[in-house]
Amino acid sequence: MKITTKFNLVLISVFSIGLIIVALISYNVLQKNARDEVINHAGMMMEAALAIRGYTVKEVRPLLKEQLKETFLPQSVPSYAATQNFNELRKNKPEYHYKEATLNPTNPRDRSADWESDIINEFRDNENRLEVVGERMTPTGKSLYLARPIRIKNEACLTCHSTVDAAPKTMIKLYGTANGFGWKHNEVVGSQIVSVPLSVPIAKANKTFLIFIVSCVAIFVVIFLLINVMLQKLIIKPVLKMSSLADEVSKGNFDAPAFDTSGNDEITDLNASFNRLRISLDKAMKMLDD
Repeated sequence: MKITTKFNLVLISVFSIGLIIVALISYNVLQKNARDEVINHAGMMMEAALAIRGYTVKEVRPLLKEQLKETFLPQSVPSYAATQNFNELRKNKPEYHYKEATLNPTNPRDRSADWESDIINEFRDNENRLEVVGERMTPTGKSLYLARPIRIKNEACLTCHSTVDAAPKTMIKLYGTANGFGWKHNEVVGSQIVSVPLSVPIAKANKTFLIFIVSCVAIFVVIFLLINVMLQKLIIKPVLKMSSLADEVSKGNFDAPAFDTSGNDEITDLNASFNRLRISLDKAMKMLDD
């Protein structure tokens, strides 16, 4: 087996092992980073929803106060405003889903599912718990979600949700008296939940991982070719030339041209040593002839 072949086999083996190690580490890191990125986006969307809720309570509801006496307008409800705005956002980000899940909502669409009720109860049982990140299985695959508690901090909310007698008559006419009452100040009544299919961060991570691996392979191919060119020029060709000259000398042809000894590397030193050997051998042969 030639030196070039041996060298290339070793080089390819080392690169393959290194690529496998790097691939395993980078894949896990990219998966985690993509997951964290999606959660961060979900958090920013949730903060935007909170801002909309606050704006609705402070700016929108007072303007509709007189109209609410005649007709109840869902646009004056913070959760409705936040959900509707998020639905507009989903036109550009359809993979994200937002819900203000509530144990006892006025609007039936806000009623929590079983898994959402579990999250809300976790917030109710652990007052210091401010956020829950998790995964759950859905009919379309795994879903990643971020949940934060909805706590009644503004007593103005109790106007509609404390007792039936205190609630606006127009709201009762629209939604009835069965649900959405009995809320208390500082009580956790629901949870903001932003969910996204787990396939989204996985797809982002896989795309980045593929680009990274292809780049590594491309860089290795370039380095591999450059090393082989240098190997041929600096080592293989001088060694083949030396082998050819040694063959000529072994046949008694001492008139073959000497090696070039200009340079300052190991091959040059070997050339110089071989030239001295040839000269010494030529002198010895002449002395024997004499």
